[in-house]
Amino acid sequence: MELTPRLQAAADQVPQGARLADVGTDHGYLPVWLLLNGRVRRAIASDLRRGPLDTARENARFYGVTDRMDFRLCDGLTGIRPEEADAVTIAGMGGETIAAILAAAPWTKEDRTLVLQPMTSFPELRLWLQQNGYTIERETIAREADRLYTIWTVRGGEMPPLTPAELWAGRQSGDPLRRDYLDHMLRKVARALNGHRAAQSRNEAAITELEEVAAGLKTMREELP
Repeated sequence: MELTPRLQAAADQVPQGARLADVGTDHGYLPVWLLLNGRVRRAIASDLRRGPLDTARENARFYGVTDRMDFRLCDGLTGIRPEEADAVTIAGMGGETIAAILAAAPWTKEDRTLVLQPMTSFPELRLWLQQNGYTIERETIAREADRLYTIWTVRGGEMPPLTPAELWAGRQSGDPLRRDYLDHMLRKVARALNGHRAAQSRNEAAITELEEVAAGLKTMREELP
């Protein structure tokens, strides 16, 4: 069984021997792979929809790991007890959805490893984590076809304030894809700036903030070895 680069990057950040809760499991490949490779002891696959959860159950049966997996039809972590998981993976969701899931499960701050792979709202999620007692310990970047994804290892704790540019692109510096990722984020900021500048009713505060983000991203890129 082989994972996509995005899911493999998430799998690589799950602690050895953990009891895993995979939220929004979809096909269940991530927990199945972790069990097959002896990376986790047990896994809970949860999803809001019955169809994907049934698919995850079928995949677990096919690969022979059903005896070490549980399946929960629930919203986020609502169907999972704190004592059942010491690692949580949430991949492929918007940043605001991830924040809402964690806000409803404050126990995730208590000696848990969270592996998050947001698809949108990166600045909003980083700011929410900073303001709500979480710290980002590590960020890696994965490429699939022409898309770049960031995968974060998060734990409870105090996170130093992030600059506007760091809210957009994080602090990871040693990743071989860092330059490409900064270029990608600069293009996103440029599109947002063009939209604000072309608007009939200009939001000058938003324009100033995005200009600061763009300047910070360019500095990050210039400082790369």
